[in-house]
Amino acid sequence: MPKLLLLTIHRIIMANAITIENVSKSYQRDKMTVPVLNNVSLEIPEGEFIALMGPSGSGKTTLLNLIAGIDRPSKGKILVGGTDISTLSETALAKWRSSKVGFIFQFYNLIPVLTAFENVELPLTLTKLTKEERKRQVELALSVVGLSDRMNHYPKQLSGGQEQRVAIARAIASDPSIIVADEPTGDLDKKSAEEIMTLLTRLNKEFHKTIVMVTHDPSAAERATLVRHLEKGDLLAK
Repeated sequence: MPKLLLLTIHRIIMANAITIENVSKSYQRDKMTVPVLNNVSLEIPEGEFIALMGPSGSGKTTLLNLIAGIDRPSKGKILVGGTDISTLSETALAKWRSSKVGFIFQFYNLIPVLTAFENVELPLTLTKLTKEERKRQVELALSVVGLSDRMNHYPKQLSGGQEQRVAIARAIASDPSIIVADEPTGDLDKKSAEEIMTLLTRLNKEFHKTIVMVTHDPSAAERATLVRHLEKGDLLAK
């Protein structure tokens, strides 16, 4: 293979990797400094499906929030697609999040008075898409998660598994490059949890989404291509 092509491929891969360099995070409580993450370094290649595991208080959700640009590190750098998101202004960071990251939460975070269609469309109303373009994006996302026949249903008319699928459709509607999932199966029965993990695996393999997932569930972690453990703010060796 020609060297120029190899160099181009290398640059593409590096540009789309998540690189965490010597990141620490602490919070102030009264006059105390509480460390949560201690000098964490990690590279997540494009197209990886990584599961972050560890006991409560280990720092895994904090690390997820830093990767997603919800929080900022106290020290260190976080580069996503070659951009150091830890240096972006709040306005630039919000714009970056809306286009690059899809969020999936344990308790779905759907708005009860909106239909499945309207819940998925909601973040798209902040973009420059036309109404017709939004409609196409929402219908496509609901089709991917297998809920085309439930788009006019309200959350209370859906099962827990279906609600989480609506939440996943909302996460992918803007076609983000990264999906962050915080305990996506934590509130589901075993069958629904397996269905959600099958869907996330499909998004990773077929749609080439980079997925960063926090989970306590070993069976969910088995679906990931990479598993890393945190303990007391430290990222353990493989």
